[in-house]
Amino acid sequence: MTAAPLLLIAAGGTGGHMFPAQALAEAMIARGWRVKLSTDARGARYAENFPPEVVVEQVASSTFARGGIVAKAATPFRIAGGVASAVAAMFRDRPAVIVGFGGYPTIPALSAGLIARVPLMIHEQNGVLGRVNRAFARKVAVMACGTWPTALPEGTTSVHTGNPVRAAILERAAAPYIPPGDYPMSLLVIGGSQGARVLSDVVPAGLAALPEPMRRNLRIAHQARPEDLERVVAAYESAGLDAEVAPFFTDMPRRLTEAQLVIARSGASTVAELAVIGRPAILVPFAQATGDHQTANARGMVEAGGAILIPEQALDADTLAGQVAAVLGTPGAGMRMSHGALSRGIPDATERLAALVEELATTKG
Repeated sequence: MTAAPLLLIAAGGTGGHMFPAQALAEAMIARGWRVKLSTDARGARYAENFPPEVVVEQVASSTFARGGIVAKAATPFRIAGGVASAVAAMFRDRPAVIVGFGGYPTIPALSAGLIARVPLMIHEQNGVLGRVNRAFARKVAVMACGTWPTALPEGTTSVHTGNPVRAAILERAAAPYIPPGDYPMSLLVIGGSQGARVLSDVVPAGLAALPEPMRRNLRIAHQARPEDLERVVAAYESAGLDAEVAPFFTDMPRRLTEAQLVIARSGASTVAELAVIGRPAILVPFAQATGDHQTANARGMVEAGGAILIPEQALDADTLAGQVAAVLGTPGAGMRMSHGALSRGIPDATERLAALVEELATTKG
C-alpha cells in the first residue's frame, strides 16, 4: 500500500506564523495528506491547536537577534545541528513538499529541503518579507504572498494567495453590514500583543471628544493589556462612555461582525479578517514593526477605501475623533468602506495554498 504524500510545514513560534500554518495543515489532511510540523519549543505550544494527526518535530534553531555574545556565537552551531537532524529525518520519511511560514525555526527544514532537493514554498503573511523568508526567497519554487503587493527580491517567483483566516471568520464572510445611524453602534478596539498600549492611551480620549449625540450611541469593546485595564476603564467611565474593557475577547468573530467600525493595528491576520468579513477600519500600524510591515499590510485596504490609516506618530485624540466622526457621522461612509474592505477579502486563501502544494508535488525537486 502506497503511503499518503507527506507535507512538512516549518513555522516559527508566533501566532502570525502558526495560525496560517495550522489552516494549511487542516486543509491538507482533509485532502488525504500526512502532515508534519517542524518548529522550536516555543512553536510547539501552538501545536496543541493543530489536528491530532499532525506529527510535531522540535528542531534546534536560534537567532542572532537575541541573547548575549556567547548565545550569538553558538547560533550557527545550533542551526547546523538542526539542519543535520532535518536532513536525516527527510531520508527516513521524504516529504513531497516543504512549506515555510517564516521565523528562525524554519531554517533547518528549508535548508535540509535544499540539500535533499525537495520542492519548497514559502508563505509570507506581511507586505514586507521577514529576515528568514528574504534569505530563502530566490531559493524556493514559489513565494505565496498573503499581502499584495509584497516587496520581493528580484528573481522571486510569487503568487498572491492571501492570508488564511480561522474557520469561525469564514463562517461570517461577507456578513451583512449595518451602517452607522442614530441608534446604538458597536465600535471595536483591538491591538496585537505588541504596541497595543498606544490605543489605550489615545482611543478613550479620542472617543470622548466626539459630539455628544454620537457618544451616547457608542457601545465600545476595547482590548487592552492587563496592566492598562484599570486606567482605560477609568477613562471611559469619566467620559460617560459605555465600554467593555478586557485583555482578550473569546468571541472576536461575533464582535467583528457586529461592529460598525474597528480601530486596530494592521497585523496581517487582522487585516485579512477585516477584509473577509467586510468591516470599516481605522488602522494604526505598529511603528516598531520590522521593515514597517504593518504599514505595507494596510496599504491594500486603504487603497480600496476600506480603511483609514493613521501613522502612530500622528495619532492623537483630535485626529482620531475627526476620523471616527467622518465614518460614523457621514451617510453612506461606513457602507462604502465595508464594500471596499470586502473587495480585498480572499476567503479561499487556504484552498489556494493547498492547491499550490499539490501542484508543487507533481514537480521534481
